[in-house]
Amino acid sequence: MRELASSAGVFHAGPVKAMNLTRLLTAAVAVSVGYAADSLSLGERLGYKATDRLLIVNCDDVGMCHAANQAAIESMERGLVTSGTIMVSCPWFNEIAQYARAHPERNFGVHLCHTAEWKLYRWGPVASREQVPGLVDEQGCLWPSVEQVYAHSNPDEAMVEARAQIRKALAAGIDVTHLDSHMGTLQYDLRYMEAYLKLAIEFDLPVRMASQTTLEKFGQPDLRARFAAQGILFPDHFIHEELKDESRDVKGFWLRILQQLSPGVTELYIHAAKPTEELQAITGSWRTRGQEFDVFTTDPELRQIIAQTGIVRVSYRPIRELQRRLRAQAR
Repeated sequence: MRELASSAGVFHAGPVKAMNLTRLLTAAVAVSVGYAADSLSLGERLGYKATDRLLIVNCDDVGMCHAANQAAIESMERGLVTSGTIMVSCPWFNEIAQYARAHPERNFGVHLCHTAEWKLYRWGPVASREQVPGLVDEQGCLWPSVEQVYAHSNPDEAMVEARAQIRKALAAGIDVTHLDSHMGTLQYDLRYMEAYLKLAIEFDLPVRMASQTTLEKFGQPDLRARFAAQGILFPDHFIHEELKDESRDVKGFWLRILQQLSPGVTELYIHAAKPTEELQAITGSWRTRGQEFDVFTTDPELRQIIAQTGIVRVSYRPIRELQRRLRAQAR
């Protein structure tokens, strides 16, 4: 997932109205005042010390296929994964929904999906095609790329589809803990980011957000403040680097990330999946996905690093509970 940079390396502002920009800046000022009044970090508000290093290991693309479901379940039960985000629109959603109902102690969010990127393995929207015609390609599936979504659809349709996915997850008995965006569709364009914020407020859920340093790099230093001003919580840091080369040292990459982890709450995401024939038929990234499953499920060195450095694994559930408590007090 390319959290902030588009294929051209640019964060798309889109035709954002001046009023929205004014609101964003006003919110940034408001939240800065709030921070002055309450200087506690997210970790401290969760009951930890400011110097503690808290880690969320999120498994993306759960529900995409059987191999992804198997990997997420195994890594949650005997590995290091602390949460997963489910692609509600995918064919294997029912399998992971059944597991989530039977294991309410597990943490699952919704991986809001507006694209179906694979060549042969495709899926359509949860909302009716009449409601979101711009999100559907000539095959009746979601568009393969984020750029195609932006070219053919709009934030209103994206909002309708995302809301339908969240409601379907809730109706299936999933205790949804947080939101993030598959392939970053709701995070590359400020107009779509507005829909992301509205959904977080509507369902009172924390969200995945790029780190402040990343946002500053792409000229959007006020976005985290915009969400915080509405009482929406998110981790302090997000590991957005990708393993673009399948021959890359997957284990070594994640070992280096953990050794350099900063104080505060950090989310890292993986795409764990069992390297089965099914997965190999779906995606050319099956080797990397299989390696990430192995590293975060069975590798002893990764566990040793976490133990030696005092990293505390956490999930989105306590963040959600803190957010709901704080927002209820503010009403």
